[in-house]
Amino acid sequence: MTDVEWAGISVALGFAGLAVLAVCSFKVYLGVRALGRELERTRRRLGPQHSALRDELRDLQETREARETDDGVRSS
Repeated sequence: MTDVEWAGISVALGFAGLAVLAVCSFKVYLGVRALGRELERTRRRLGPQHSALRDELRDLQETREARETDDGVRSS
């Protein structure tokens, strides 16, 4: 084989490698998009429960602060 043939073969293999990388990159891109959609759907589903838990936590913290004494001593 001559040098020109080796150069042609190496260029062809280089393009084939780039094509494989392009296909893999596109599959990753599609996967990331699907994951983003799934996360958004889950966020919308859990939003009301998250808000309710935050409200309950705030109520508990306010109740706890109201019961604490100024001198830092707790009575049981």
